[in-house]
Amino acid sequence: MLFKFLPKGFNFFDLFDRQVNCAVDAADYFKELMLEGVTSEDVVQKMAAIEHQGDEVSHEIFEHLNKTFITPFDREDIHALAKELDNITDMLNTIVSRLWVYKLATKDENLVKFSLVISESVNAVSRAVKGLRNTKNSKYIQEACVEINRLENVGDTMRDEMLAELFDNGKNPILVIKLKEIYQDAETVLDICEDVTHAVGAILLKQA
Repeated sequence: MLFKFLPKGFNFFDLFDRQVNCAVDAADYFKELMLEGVTSEDVVQKMAAIEHQGDEVSHEIFEHLNKTFITPFDREDIHALAKELDNITDMLNTIVSRLWVYKLATKDENLVKFSLVISESVNAVSRAVKGLRNTKNSKYIQEACVEINRLENVGDTMRDEMLAELFDNGKNPILVIKLKEIYQDAETVLDICEDVTHAVGAILLKQA
């Protein structure tokens, strides 16, 4: 394997593990917040700290990518995977920030549902990404990707149903606008998880 020739100072697989762990931390924290219905300045700062950790790892990946002659996968695939993993934590951070800015501190059952699906999807992303250490076990990786795609479809349906209910029953137009944006952002997290599967799929195809 080409990664055996990487300098001993770092390993791209270790960096991807760290980055996807940040995404899992963000998804798990988001689920916790939605289940408790808590939004505060401290909460925003904690989520921002998780997002910042993810940014640091992605910057480290890009830095090593520019310095390293031999990489375990094609450079464009490494860049794409790191970018999409970073986008997961970025979007979750955005949602929590907007909940605070919009003063939506009350528990919302729709966001609880989204948080559970997002947590499932991001944990499946973790399985797929960590599976790249051994691409011979492609079946395990592909199973995780299939699950991510399934959950993205679940998210599409949830979003449409929630928006339909919101437009039919929402009495406060400003609140409707706020929740519409939040629900769409929550579904976008699942879209990004699916984008990760595209990056992983490209890697598997070239390693076959």
